[in-house]
Amino acid sequence: MSTESGSKQQPLLVLAKITEILDAFSFDRPSLTLGEIQQATGIPTSTVQRLVTNLVSQGFLDRSGDQIRIGVRMAYWAATATKDLDVLSIVNPVLKEVRDLTGETTCFFRPEQTYRVCVALAETRHALRRDMYVGKVIPLNVGSASRVLLAYDADLAEKILAGTLEQVTADSITEAETLRGTLVRARADGYAITTGERETGASGLSAPVFDSASDIIGAVTISGPTLRMPLSQCENWVDLLVSHAEQITRTLGGRYPA
Repeated sequence: MSTESGSKQQPLLVLAKITEILDAFSFDRPSLTLGEIQQATGIPTSTVQRLVTNLVSQGFLDRSGDQIRIGVRMAYWAATATKDLDVLSIVNPVLKEVRDLTGETTCFFRPEQTYRVCVALAETRHALRRDMYVGKVIPLNVGSASRVLLAYDADLAEKILAGTLEQVTADSITEAETLRGTLVRARADGYAITTGERETGASGLSAPVFDSASDIIGAVTISGPTLRMPLSQCENWVDLLVSHAEQITRTLGGRYPA
């Protein structure tokens, strides 16, 4: 190998090791020690120590005692990457439109670890309503939004199916194979309808939203009392909801998986 080609490859090798170190951090493990980074990456200890020291000095990592985290400088770069694409600014008007067309609460859920979280909401004007608010956390094995989120994320689905399925109501699905079957159907249908799984006497209808890589980023959900949302009414709203979920996907530059 010539000296010139070697000099070109050396920075790439260093960058690959830095990428491995940064990839060692995750939502589940936001803070690691040097030893844990070494175990996660397989990079020699002396190299990990040298690279981490340099990354800390540049603000890419932060260090407190023996604990190391992603640095503020990285967070700043991430913010600039997404500043022109505020997902919720696109989602919120669509939620309000669906709420006005159906009269029922419309939400946008995103997955977080083994749960789903309501991150946007257009609330019904009916006096009788189900308990829902921005920030509400719900197990990923119950309800129509959970079904849609798992149907399009095989890794997350396997993680949930391998764990304990919470019994939230008498109608919650707690058998892994039964839940697996509902996920297959949700993916085939492109939507999901459930009744009483998350809350007794409540129904939900959900459809997926995708990003430019065809990865699911959230679920749009219409929810309300089963008295106003029997199965027949949910079925009547399928086309309406799916078309509005598709509108969000298109506006975000997303595309449906093949």
